[in-house]
Amino acid sequence: MGRLRMGRAGVVVVATGAVLAGCGSTGPDAGDEQRARVAASAKASAAAASQANLLKAKVQAAAKVKANELGQVPVLMYHRVVDKPSTQDDRTPQQFRAELERLAKEDYVAITAAEFVTGRIDIPAGKHPVVLTFDDSSPSQLELDGMGMPKPNTAVAILQDVAKSHPGFRGVGTFYVTRDMFGKATPEEGAQMLLWLTDKGFDIGNHTRDHLSLSGKPKKAVNAEVAAGHRLITGLIKVPPVTLALPYGNQPDGKEWGLKGSSGDVSYDYGGVFLAGYTPALSPFNKKFDPLGIPRIRSMDKKGDCAKFCSVAWLDWLKANADERYTSDGDVKTVAFPKFKAPFVAKSFADRVLPY
Repeated sequence: MGRLRMGRAGVVVVATGAVLAGCGSTGPDAGDEQRARVAASAKASAAAASQANLLKAKVQAAAKVKANELGQVPVLMYHRVVDKPSTQDDRTPQQFRAELERLAKEDYVAITAAEFVTGRIDIPAGKHPVVLTFDDSSPSQLELDGMGMPKPNTAVAILQDVAKSHPGFRGVGTFYVTRDMFGKATPEEGAQMLLWLTDKGFDIGNHTRDHLSLSGKPKKAVNAEVAAGHRLITGLIKVPPVTLALPYGNQPDGKEWGLKGSSGDVSYDYGGVFLAGYTPALSPFNKKFDPLGIPRIRSMDKKGDCAKFCSVAWLDWLKANADERYTSDGDVKTVAFPKFKAPFVAKSFADRVLPY
């Protein structure tokens, strides 16, 4: 090791001038390990602080727009859009356009039934979801010209036109189809219509093949009716339906039969079953949300029974009671609401809550 001598201040030095490690040292790696631990701790603290600041910012943003993602959602029900209505379900092109214009101006954003029941409500902060549903696959809802463009005054043409005029209002909806399939006679033509719709972001739902009431039928018959509608759709396109709209809104004796079942080689397991009336639907994040019977609202003016229970009346009510309707915080990954509403959160979404 070389000779030792006493340096100034009593420091022991080897002959080469190297200083010996002091008593209690654990070697040259100890300092590196300690510095690494300090750095890791500082990094973790910084990450925690960043997360806390991010959460605080999200809470403040949700509070600013008065987000209420446990609130009510209008699911509007349409049938034919024709110049001369002949049933209580028909709307004229002018009436349909006026309702869509109102929705856009009142900060509603259209979503599909599939997005609704699965909780994929991805709309901007401060906006309100609305589900547009079209029953019975009428030619008045969609007719394409030779270039694949919707013909004027059909429901889809009007919806796309309104969406173009109001960029924040999505031109999407859900079509509950039956064997009529927009008046097309061949499977190829039916497939053409469904492929066009899905390509444009529309959703295809099951309305059963034959549109027969399911009330009072045995389970086997209900399963067969629903499965036939499911097969009708999946035989034409690759995307299976996510929801069912009950013919005439009539529930089967076993409400769950419409949600899940099988018949022959067809099985179905849906996210929700829709009725025909007469109130807004609860948020899918609300513990009282019932996927076996989701209400819809018939599109109609305030007259007769519709003075209280159809679209104009309910949109008026939601406007006057804005704190009761669903208002988005703008983040699809969170469920934001005033903290006093916490008891109403569904347990399955507990990991996404953002109370303020």
